[in-house]
Amino acid sequence: MLLGLRTVIYAAPDLAGAKAWYSALLGIAPYFDEPFYVGFSVGGYELGLDPNATMPPGAGGATAYWGVENLDVAIARAASQDAIVISAAQDVGGGIRVATVADPFGNIIGLLENPHFKLA
Repeated sequence: MLLGLRTVIYAAPDLAGAKAWYSALLGIAPYFDEPFYVGFSVGGYELGLDPNATMPPGAGGATAYWGVENLDVAIARAASQDAIVISAAQDVGGGIRVATVADPFGNIIGLLENPHFKLA
C-alpha cells in the first residue's frame, strides 16, 4: 500500500553538473553526496540525482510536482538557472497554480502553488 511521496529521482548523466545546478536552484547543498547518487532534503522529501538512471531524462511519463510558495518567483528562479519553461503558470481552480520546467539535463520538474495544502 502506498504511504505517500518519499523521493523523486532525476536522471543525472552529468552528476557534477546536475549537483551544481540543483544546489544553485534549491539554495542548499546535498545531504548525501556519493559518485553513485546525490540526495537533497527538500521540505522533508528527497530529490535524488542518479547518474546511472536506466531511462532517458524526462521519459518516465509522469511528472512530480514540488510545492512552492510563489509560482512566479519559482519559475523566474528556475529560468535564471537555465531551466526551460515547458508550460507557463496556469490556474487550475481554487487558487491552485501549476507550471513545468525542464532542467538542463532534460528532466521535467512540476511546480505547484497550492494555498490549501497543509502537511500533516
